[in-house]
Amino acid sequence: MFSLVLLRHGESAWNAQDRFTGRVDVDLTTRGEDQARRCGVLLRESGLLPDRLHTSTLTRAVRTGELALAAAGRPRVPARQDPRLDERGYGVLEGLARSEVLARHGSAQYRRWRRSWDAAPPPGCAGGTHRPGESLADVAARLLPCWKDVLAPDLRAGHTVLVTAHSNSLRALIALLDDLGPEEVVDLEVPIATPLHYALDSHLRPVVPGGRYVRAEPEPGGTAPTVHPGA
Repeated sequence: MFSLVLLRHGESAWNAQDRFTGRVDVDLTTRGEDQARRCGVLLRESGLLPDRLHTSTLTRAVRTGELALAAAGRPRVPARQDPRLDERGYGVLEGLARSEVLARHGSAQYRRWRRSWDAAPPPGCAGGTHRPGESLADVAARLLPCWKDVLAPDLRAGHTVLVTAHSNSLRALIALLDDLGPEEVVDLEVPIATPLHYALDSHLRPVVPGGRYVRAEPEPGGTAPTVHPGA
């Protein structure tokens, strides 16, 4: 059995401001740094000790991986950055407040851009930099070779692999692992800074569809969070 851990980065400055971030290279907040460290503690306490790290090229994902591994007691794990794990391009929406986009374009279009499989926001330009708009299908297409050429070989070699990336690159990877269709992926959510562990069989298929979120035990008298499988 093979072991894969997916981790969306901790809170970034634009997460805190509820802005579309996309490929803009925004750093973690102090809270996001603390979240990343807590994820490392959870991995250590759960016995999930990665020996390979793959991140996107964006600072918030790179630093989340580094902080998590340091907290897990694994600071020297070989790490690789791969642009195919980068967040989707949100084009003209990048930098805009979500509330502004919702008010300007309406709930139906807002949801299509954010959640659908095939709708891409229009491209934009900011500071002389072209901002491509990508659909989730576009992200899945660039991610598939990363899975085949990089992630799967590391898993087959027996490594416990940690991937720190973004909401949509991880949605695309989960859709690949769980063989989700365009209708199923609409409701797929990846929470910030919550490790998702996939135990994979000899064919690198999930032993448990949707994987298992690694969470702290609830406080005495409290209840554990409820998460839709694979969300």
